[in-house]
Amino acid sequence: MTVSQIELGDGLVVSKLGFGGMALTHVYGETEPEEALKTLHAAIDAGVTLLDTADVYGKPQPGAVGPAGTNEELIAQILDVRRDEVQIATKFGITGQVGPGVGTRGDRDYVREACEASLRRLGTDVIDLYYMHRRELARPIGETVAAMAELVQEGKVRHLGLSEVTATELREASAVHPIAAVQSEWSVWSRDVEREVVPTAIELGTGFVPYAPLGRGFLTGTLTRDAVASSMRAGQARFDTNFGANQKVVHIIREVADELGATPAQIALAWLYAQGERLGIPVVPIPGTRSAARVRENAAATTIALSGDQLARLDSASDLVEGGRNLSFASDDWISAGRE
Repeated sequence: MTVSQIELGDGLVVSKLGFGGMALTHVYGETEPEEALKTLHAAIDAGVTLLDTADVYGKPQPGAVGPAGTNEELIAQILDVRRDEVQIATKFGITGQVGPGVGTRGDRDYVREACEASLRRLGTDVIDLYYMHRRELARPIGETVAAMAELVQEGKVRHLGLSEVTATELREASAVHPIAAVQSEWSVWSRDVEREVVPTAIELGTGFVPYAPLGRGFLTGTLTRDAVASSMRAGQARFDTNFGANQKVVHIIREVADELGATPAQIALAWLYAQGERLGIPVVPIPGTRSAARVRENAAATTIALSGDQLARLDSASDLVEGGRNLSFASDDWISAGRE
């Protein structure tokens, strides 16, 4: 099947399903570059045109300072042969390896420096969607967005996005330049953005790009304790100490999947599409995978219709979740819910 197109905000048209490139690097296990490229080609062949990466994604080199950039370099190999078939989204703002003590910057010099570095690694002359990955909390967000807007004026960036911002921050940013998309975690078991951020995005005409739409693999029902222990999920309460308790959420998703002859991953994605329709906001999830077969499985979710009863049961799943969604090493203000 071929994934259909949808408009986010600011006139940005992309595929209804995106691809989260972070999964192709070391955070969830190693991937051979050849297999990663096969997966990316399979995504584009299925009609997935929005490829999402970030300057911080990848395996840091020993002794290196600053963002790794190796994920962008991987994506560059696809852009070299299929640039006119995709929209590339990347991010700046996290100044080093994601982990304890990670820093952020949003000053004009850094924004411009980060953009130039991403363009160079990606091997392209324009970024379709450029996100502020995390904001520098001591700096007014409008200052950072003004620097990003300069990049649009110069033709280096086509559209602007923000990741993990509050409703107030989104308003302040939108007063400086139109924001095409907000990227934050949103799924069956992570719904805090529905309180304030999503309604504000609707009001401002901003689309939504949910990351971790499959709960970092948990909602697929295939995640094992060993896989948790060997990845960035280790130490996070949802996956670690509450692994067993949160199987109740998976059980509900699997029940609905069995009724429709679908997979749990497809149902989790279908719920997001249905939620977007109910709330009135364009939604483009960006699940990541290292498997071409999983790409095709995820693409099939774009056409699944859920009944009212099935939606109600899936809605109730969020009340059963044990453990918060914030990363174990980060302070509460790392995600928008911690600053609301």
